[in-house]
Amino acid sequence: TGINEAMKLAAVRALASLTKEPVPDMVNMAYGEKNLSFGPQYIIPKPLDPRLLTRVAPAVAKAAIESGLARQPILDWDKYEQELSARLGLDNYIVRVLNNTARKDPRRVVFAEADNAKVLKAAQIVKDEGIAHPILLGNEKRIRQLMVENNIDLRDVPIIDPRSDEMTEKRIHFGELFFEKRKRRGFNIYEAKKIMRDRNYFGCMMVETGEADALISGLTRNYPDTIRPALEIIGMEEGVKKAAGMYIILRPQGPLFLADTTVNLNPTAEELADITMLTAKEVRQFNIEPRIAMLSYSNFGSSHTPEAMLVRNALEIVKEKEPELIVDGEIQASLAFNKEVLKDSYPFSPLIDGDVNTLIFPNLSSGNIAYNLLMEVGGFEVIGPVLLGLKKPVHILQLGSSVRQICSMVAVAVMDAQVKCKS
Repeated sequence: TGINEAMKLAAVRALASLTKEPVPDMVNMAYGEKNLSFGPQYIIPKPLDPRLLTRVAPAVAKAAIESGLARQPILDWDKYEQELSARLGLDNYIVRVLNNTARKDPRRVVFAEADNAKVLKAAQIVKDEGIAHPILLGNEKRIRQLMVENNIDLRDVPIIDPRSDEMTEKRIHFGELFFEKRKRRGFNIYEAKKIMRDRNYFGCMMVETGEADALISGLTRNYPDTIRPALEIIGMEEGVKKAAGMYIILRPQGPLFLADTTVNLNPTAEELADITMLTAKEVRQFNIEPRIAMLSYSNFGSSHTPEAMLVRNALEIVKEKEPELIVDGEIQASLAFNKEVLKDSYPFSPLIDGDVNTLIFPNLSSGNIAYNLLMEVGGFEVIGPVLLGLKKPVHILQLGSSVRQICSMVAVAVMDAQVKCKS
């Protein structure tokens, strides 16, 4: 054992490589900086940068093995790096599944808000890690200026400005296609062409026509303004009547899937059943068997109010359409997570044999409040909102999402595109 020159050089090279990459949000926050980047004030990574362990340590270990100093070789480098991440509390099964699945078949993802430094940092990360092929929408001059200011290298990534003269012919073409879809729903031909100057409409049309596989937007705009183009242009997948929004709560004991958190204000029993089945389908994409609690203030018929009856009726519809699904309700949230009490009081429930991992809320208010409390008060990291039910992938970021959250949503979009958009 010891330290040799090869190991020292490996550490130096790993540090130098890290310095020129986008700095994680958690590092900027830890040092009270808005945007650290390579330059006079930042020539080596900060001590609290978690990448120091996950990137420098493997580089040094490889040098020790190659130089003959290490006695025990490392055979599985991915596992080694995951173990290092776990020591920092950064490892998460869901994130690994997302990224690994995306890397197997990376897709073209449109970033509709590319005139934002966070979005550009995320675009570089997903490009460098082989998760996606970014397409940037926005004013090219402004985007390139941001790249220089933030030391972001996206030289080979296409930049499209829907408002530019070069895109006039494309705007007209997209406008005509959009008019055919919406001509009897309030749009005239002039409005249909004009609205293609909007990046969300233009980007959705790129996905619809096959020029891209997925779209990411919403970092700086309200959710309704961002989802509207997707609903008008792409529409629902076959058999689905309404979209729904799902959040993934990343807990130490495993992920928790929440729906509907963003779309349906007061769903009917039929709509709540559809939301449940849509969510179950998405949970399976993560190689997880959904165990679903349909939440209420009532437990299995203890109340006969319309609110409790709605959840009860929705459960009956789900059981009729997907009898093999592990789901029960109506049930209080506290009881859903207490298997002992559930088993003693309601031994008939299929939820007694395992941990609940999916929560269906009776209305938008309860779902939205719950995920915000878990995120802000509970301190859990979240991925979402994942938009369910569209024919093609469009995912809408939460206002103010971190770079890490944007990257996770891109991986979700790529995973969806692998299923919904054939190569």
